[in-house]
Amino acid sequence: MSTQGTVLVIAVPAAVVGAASFGLASAIQHRVTKQVPEVRTLSPRMLFDLVRKPIWVLSIGTVLIGLSLQVVALAFGPLVLVQPLLVTSVLFGAGFAALLAHRKMDLVLALGGLACVGGLSAFLVLGRPSGQGTEFTGASILPLALALGLLVVLALVAARWLPGEVGVIGMAVATGVLYGVTAGLIKVVAGQFRSGGLAEPFQHWTLYAVCVIGPMGFLLSQQTFQRGRLMSPALAVITTVDPLVAAAIGVNWLGERIESSPTILAGEIIAVVMIIGGIVVLTRRGEQLRRAMDQDDRGTGDSTWG
Repeated sequence: MSTQGTVLVIAVPAAVVGAASFGLASAIQHRVTKQVPEVRTLSPRMLFDLVRKPIWVLSIGTVLIGLSLQVVALAFGPLVLVQPLLVTSVLFGAGFAALLAHRKMDLVLALGGLACVGGLSAFLVLGRPSGQGTEFTGASILPLALALGLLVVLALVAARWLPGEVGVIGMAVATGVLYGVTAGLIKVVAGQFRSGGLAEPFQHWTLYAVCVIGPMGFLLSQQTFQRGRLMSPALAVITTVDPLVAAAIGVNWLGERIESSPTILAGEIIAVVMIIGGIVVLTRRGEQLRRAMDQDDRGTGDSTWG
């Protein structure tokens, strides 16, 4: 079978089904997190309550299936094809959330999610991230680390003080940053393992950082789903911010490259504007629907749209 045939037969279906798996897991988690008590931000107590919910545990298995399919897709297809297909998990998640709630998917939310997916896909296709950096280049990691840390703090402060879906977006931004940092550092840990064996990663700080930042991101994602009446805005932001942060780490810390000619750069800026526009649409529409749902809540016990 030709290389192109392999991509079409193996990589594309694996990426699409993987995206659907991620979307289904997010829809389930969004519903189940409403069934446990709210706790302080980043309090691990929430996880002790969630593990008692069999359907939530099942959703973790769905995530693992999605991750396995992602590995398969990346093994047989290029990143610039696989990554845009994976971010369609936003649309799958919105569809599954509406299905589980026995509601129609809101068209404006779908369009906002599509703008985020389209903008991110365009950015990745135009930028064509290249290189397989798995080691720090020697350049200072402090400026980007401080910027990302400040972004997380500001996002969580905004989440604490801003009401409704706007605050949820703040939590989603912080989650996406933590996920992106985790993804970038995992590449370093994987490189250490390949070069020095099983014991090598334990001799570097990156593994321990992953063990802290990764669970923090996952816990914050569950609290984001719990707080948001709607799943689509939060999932779209998390799914968009994650690869953008990972790409920034690859370029700044690991010596990877993205295309940056004037024409390409103009296209990348347009793609980022599209992403921001999609997030604005999701936030505004999400807040409108949230207020409508609050006013029209007659005690049905089901507050999930999509």
